[in-house]
Amino acid sequence: MSKKQISFSEISPSEFFYRNRDLAGFSNPSRSLYSAMRELVENSLDACEMAGILPDIFIRITPLDTDESKQDPKPYILRVQDNGPGIDPKNLSYAFGRVFYGSKFKLRQARGMFGMGGTMSILYGQITTNRPVKLMSSIGDGKAIQLQMMIDIRKNAPIVMDKQVVPAEGISGTSVEVAMEGDYFRAASKIQEYLRQTAVITPYANIVFIDALGRQFFYERVTKEMPVPPDETLPHPYGIDVEALRRLLQDSEEETLLKFMQQNFHRVGENTARRFLEFSGFDPNMKPKSMETLQAVSLVEALHKYDNFLKPDASCLSPIGKEILKKGIEKELKPEFITISVRPPSAYSGFPFIVEVGIAYGGKALPPGLSLLRFANRIPLLYDEGSDISFKILNEDIDWRHYKVRTEAPLGVITHVCSTKVPYKTVGKEYLADRPEIERELKNALRDALRQLQTYLSRQGSMAAVQRKMGIYSKYLPLIAQFVTELSGAKSLPKYQQLLDSDSDGEDKTAETIDPVGKPPSDEPPADNAPTVKKTKAKAKDKAAAKKKEEAKAPAAKTVKVEKEKKTTPVEKKKEVGKYGEKQQTTFEDFG
Repeated sequence: MSKKQISFSEISPSEFFYRNRDLAGFSNPSRSLYSAMRELVENSLDACEMAGILPDIFIRITPLDTDESKQDPKPYILRVQDNGPGIDPKNLSYAFGRVFYGSKFKLRQARGMFGMGGTMSILYGQITTNRPVKLMSSIGDGKAIQLQMMIDIRKNAPIVMDKQVVPAEGISGTSVEVAMEGDYFRAASKIQEYLRQTAVITPYANIVFIDALGRQFFYERVTKEMPVPPDETLPHPYGIDVEALRRLLQDSEEETLLKFMQQNFHRVGENTARRFLEFSGFDPNMKPKSMETLQAVSLVEALHKYDNFLKPDASCLSPIGKEILKKGIEKELKPEFITISVRPPSAYSGFPFIVEVGIAYGGKALPPGLSLLRFANRIPLLYDEGSDISFKILNEDIDWRHYKVRTEAPLGVITHVCSTKVPYKTVGKEYLADRPEIERELKNALRDALRQLQTYLSRQGSMAAVQRKMGIYSKYLPLIAQFVTELSGAKSLPKYQQLLDSDSDGEDKTAETIDPVGKPPSDEPPADNAPTVKKTKAKAKDKAAAKKKEEAKAPAAKTVKVEKEKKTTPVEKKKEVGKYGEKQQTTFEDFG
């Protein structure tokens, strides 16, 4: 019995994703429609931001079949248009017709990482409707290129079916129109949530969306401030591996290993390179291209062991920033309290990253309970929340009672991780792996933001206690004032309202209003009124002089008799004090 021959063959990247499109997020009609829209919108936003152009994004989903009675899933036309810099005509067909072809295979922050999102959208449309994609792009030279093309899946190459050059009419940017099978009925909520969260993280973009039912959603730009575009950077020594080093050695033009270290690694200067080569035992004058395989392995091991390399800087990153993120949260979530915490740059495996965390509390837009909005390189992550590192931290590592946050309180937590290499667990870019360095920074940022929320809630609690106290005072003080008035025989109620005002505005007015026996406050001007004091003192002085004259004329025995009869009256007190001189009587008039 002869053995069965085993044949071998090769498939192209397009063929691989045609057979395994679930890996890229195109698993069913509902998710595929959402993924296609997201990939095209991210390409548009990346193009605008890298060129420093305020994005204007137009999205429309239209049923391909005019028969409205036809149920989902059914063919739709997805159109995404931007006002970016456009694509060079010589690269236009390859940018959308070849998997792993693009401008994003560089060491800098970008939404796209794999160079396949836009092509996968077209590939999915082709295998579900067999219709060509319509492309139009203008680089601002007055002309626009229009293409109709399909993808040769086996060869991973575009098939251009029609090409035209038309006047651009002053418009630059790129438009993609693809027909695909979709289920908008089930995808609608995810698509709308994706656009809402995109508006939170990019408040500098105008986004117009017309859905399959003809409804228009407009996410308006609220700021013209944009994050600074990231710079391309070199690999950090801690993130290099043998294959990457071998490629660098093959492409190097430096004559010595000392120069090679300086020209090909991030933040390695001459002194650092000399110290490292001395540490690793390599000759600084060695020619890089003469390095053998085992030497390259030893060099990589030494790179990972050396502790004195500088940490990566953040020039290749583009975080959102406190002010821009705050405006996005205010616009979409409308909370009563916002706080933002931004961590300093850090690194994992030689890749720099920055963590930003926002807390939104209260308001009418947030539902009761905790809402987690996750972003990575400004991409909203909507699926597989339970597998994400942020979800794990919030549910396992944060003691909410410590921060006085009630379970049912409307609370939004926004986490954003930007890096030259985001550690996604899948090519669908839905959740982050639990890298210890990222987990530590997320925890620190969350705790910092929650401490600020705790301070706010404590102040709110104090104000609520004051309000409750004022309610009690307002209820019982009028009754007490009425009782005291009747008891003292006063003609009018005491001015208790000033007590309430002093408590409500935080000022202490009790020195003017409180009377120990419940006597109504005097209507006389205050004692510190300078003109009144002078007038009162002059009047008292005249009275004292007149009384002295009367006392000198009157018999002494008569005076003694009057003192005995009216000993306890205020009038008699006044006369009695008058005997001891002008100074004492003046004091009595002022304060009696």
